[in-house]
Amino acid sequence: MGLSINMNPSSPEPQSLYLTHKIFLLCNYILLGASSSCIFLTLSLRLVPSVCGFFFILLHIITISVAICGCTAATYGSNKWYAANMVTTVLTAIFQGSVSAMIFMETSNFLGFLKSYVREEDGRVILRLVGGLCVLIFCLECVVLTLSFVLRYHAFVEGNLGSKGSMDVRGRPLFNV
Repeated sequence: MGLSINMNPSSPEPQSLYLTHKIFLLCNYILLGASSSCIFLTLSLRLVPSVCGFFFILLHIITISVAICGCTAATYGSNKWYAANMVTTVLTAIFQGSVSAMIFMETSNFLGFLKSYVREEDGRVILRLVGGLCVLIFCLECVVLTLSFVLRYHAFVEGNLGSKGSMDVRGRPLFNV
């Protein structure tokens, strides 16, 4: 799951696919960092007693888990695992975009709804930082969806998907049934 995938440059796999896979992994890692930053910023608002705050943190936890699973689902997972990951990524992207729009359009109302114990001026600044990270997460999830599709499509066209839809790093099927 790291950026140091050992691939032979003289292998038949195109260099553009190798670069696409590296960018895909990098975007997933940035998603992990941005989502964990959102969790810490949200916790700095002291939202734990709030139900809305709990769901806000839960959204970022789901985003983290989707990014972790997405690193392997595009190239190693079965077709069902890949489809479930894509659907979950789309849903989290929609929710991240909705939350960021709500944060920027109604910052004071959103902060009051969260029942934060922080001063309102400080809460606005923190909430806008979280909103900016939510916009970044939304954009990165769109990029990850596109790159995941490209990687999976290339594996399908090249015939590198096994009968269960899995392939290794070099594009060979993992399962031969």
